[in-house]
Amino acid sequence: MQIAIPIYPAFTALDAVGPYEVLQRLPGAEVVFCSQQAGPVRTEQGMLAVVADRTLAEVEGPDVVVVPGGAGTRHMLDADDPYVRWLADVHPGTEWTTSVCTGSLLLAAAGVLDGVDATTHWAARGLLDELGACAVGERVVERGKVVTAAGVSAGIDMALRLADRIAGTETAKAIQLGIEYDPEPPFDTGSPEKAPQTVLEACGLGLAAEDARAAGVHGLG
Repeated sequence: MQIAIPIYPAFTALDAVGPYEVLQRLPGAEVVFCSQQAGPVRTEQGMLAVVADRTLAEVEGPDVVVVPGGAGTRHMLDADDPYVRWLADVHPGTEWTTSVCTGSLLLAAAGVLDGVDATTHWAARGLLDELGACAVGERVVERGKVVTAAGVSAGIDMALRLADRIAGTETAKAIQLGIEYDPEPPFDTGSPEKAPQTVLEACGLGLAAEDARAAGVHGLG
């Protein structure tokens, strides 16, 4: 079973690496990081690079696709973008097509989410709607073979659900135990519905500053 994770300049590290840590533990899994060109691809901050071992053209028929999000997506929302074209080409043959955070924007641009319920980072729900999807505020949304996850950390939840669908509940539970995924966050502010107004305002100011600086939303996986 080939699992393809397409990476591009300014992707969010955890969007890709979180699901990788889960899915590479599936029996018979081959996880492939791919990009327009083989070689290192840097994340949003530029401090970390992940190596793409294959080009998009070399990954013609993956069984599973996991699309990470990141600031780079804001410059890729065009039907002629090579990543969007690749997604449109491979999606009909996949067993599962998935995304984390703003990776769903690329799926929408590829026509995968036309009229389909999907999720993304809370700050990008409006844009997801504009691209033809039906944005919902859930952490993981499964519609047929398309599974989308909300912001960044939600990719781990999505990958565990996918592991359950592919290999069964006991295997998925064993993977969860193996990675010791037993979160106890220090604060209960992980969604806009839970965060107090002061935190929402602080986060909003930070995002606005980054928008102005980077012409994208930095850190919104």
